[in-house]
Amino acid sequence: MSRFTPIIHKTRTQVVVEVLREKILSGDIAAGEPLRQSALADELNVSRIPVREALLQLEAEGLVKFEAHKGATATELSVNQVTEIFELRALIETDMLAKAIPNLQEEHFLQAEKVLDELESAFKHEDAVSTWSELNTQFHTCLYSAAGRPHTLDVVHGLNTNCDRYIRLQLLLARGIPRAEQDHRDLLTYCRNRETEKAIELLRAHILHAADAIRKLVAQQVT
Repeated sequence: MSRFTPIIHKTRTQVVVEVLREKILSGDIAAGEPLRQSALADELNVSRIPVREALLQLEAEGLVKFEAHKGATATELSVNQVTEIFELRALIETDMLAKAIPNLQEEHFLQAEKVLDELESAFKHEDAVSTWSELNTQFHTCLYSAAGRPHTLDVVHGLNTNCDRYIRLQLLLARGIPRAEQDHRDLLTYCRNRETEKAIELLRAHILHAADAIRKLVAQQVT
């Protein structure tokens, strides 16, 4: 087995996508702020082509929208969007978890626990905010992957990308970290014990509680 991590060669478009995604999700690019291709190309020292391609990819992720005569802008915060996305997550993810639990093996639990340790460590440092969502998604993926539904998992990841900015708001501004940590630990315990109903109810409550807190925050942000 190789002892070396493969080198991943990223295209200019991939690099631009990652930079702009992080700026939008962190709030460095405010919701509704115009994303002018020429200015971004100059700032990132690339041509306009990878910037255009990156903006189209971010549009597919729900982080950018294109409007006639206005161009691209970062998407606005929306109470309705929070409701729709988080209700979809509650439906899809609980179903995934129910299908996954009978198939979970010790390797899944060990990997989930490792990721959870990393996430809890990251929670202690606000300069690690950019890693919170990725680690959170990795934790849930460790559990959901055993369902054997790769296409559904792709949908879950897309919804999580759209949720990212909202989840950061909740964790940073609504003091959601302690509950998130406890929910994750309890969820892992229920899955280990094959307590499917308890795991499903906890996951549903975990997602919908976050939605309630975020709706209040978004309402404050947009008023």
